[in-house]
Amino acid sequence: MSPPDYALAVVEDVWGEPFDAFAAEHPVLRRPDAWSDRDALRFASRAARALAIRNRTRVDAALMDSAPHLRVLLRAGVGLDNIDLDAADARGVVVVSPRSANAQSVAEHTLALALCLARDLVRHDTSIRDGRWERTPGSEIGGGVWGLLGAGATARAVARLARGLDMHIRAYDPFIDSATAERAGIELCDLAEVAATADVLSVHLPADDGTRGIVGEDLLARLRPTCLLVNVGRGETVDEEALASALHRRQLAGAALDVRATEPPGPGPLDDAPNLVLSPHVAGITRQSQNRIAHALIANLRALLRGEGAPDAVGAVRRVTDWAAR
Repeated sequence: MSPPDYALAVVEDVWGEPFDAFAAEHPVLRRPDAWSDRDALRFASRAARALAIRNRTRVDAALMDSAPHLRVLLRAGVGLDNIDLDAADARGVVVVSPRSANAQSVAEHTLALALCLARDLVRHDTSIRDGRWERTPGSEIGGGVWGLLGAGATARAVARLARGLDMHIRAYDPFIDSATAERAGIELCDLAEVAATADVLSVHLPADDGTRGIVGEDLLARLRPTCLLVNVGRGETVDEEALASALHRRQLAGAALDVRATEPPGPGPLDDAPNLVLSPHVAGITRQSQNRIAHALIANLRALLRGEGAPDAVGAVRRVTDWAAR
């Protein structure tokens, strides 16, 4: 079998100065829409040793089996639910994901959404543009309890910002160790206690069998009517029908969603829900975070090409010892 034509194929909107520099030294295939066409994706993965993706490319065992030269997956972001990590490990494919590169961006967006809800900024903006001047009171979140579902890098970045508002931080995460939580100033609690005591509850969970629909009817019923819900994790963690019902019944004060169960979303139960703020999965996308991610991905790829380990490898395979076909 002939070797691949490219050192790297970029099949989503992943780029930046480090990619320009790499492309000046190595053959690079840039097809940012290939993720949407399975045939184009198969060609790109067969033609390159490394594949750069975001969250829309589905990298499963079948795709990897059709790409015997593929050795590296560069994930621009932190979620891994679109990658079969076990299949990658079994095939010796290094999966690179700079886990904290966009944590500050996500944290700032999370805080912005919470403050937007607390001060009713969207409604005030609409009211003024419609010629009205309605000076209704908002709410402060400072000094309250910020609840976290998940306590990974982005959640811990949120905790740092929330502490600046003199907030007490509680989190539910069965996988974080107590020492890490203590260093981050987070009190670990069970799910029910976090939900019942939070003034702001933000979701930072991946989508898996244990988290899909976790923010559903039962959890929403535990929230105080003054609670604000913010989801910047994965859309599948929130039962959108249950949330719409809870908002209509004023079970919580408001919700903000940066992620949706289907992206982009079609018509659904949230379309006429009150006190709801939406953004299009942009929490982690800032100029600064994308620059950090691009530098980290290319630095990892260069290290692997030198035969070194990848600092941001997230699977069992951390280096490529044999660049030949499997």
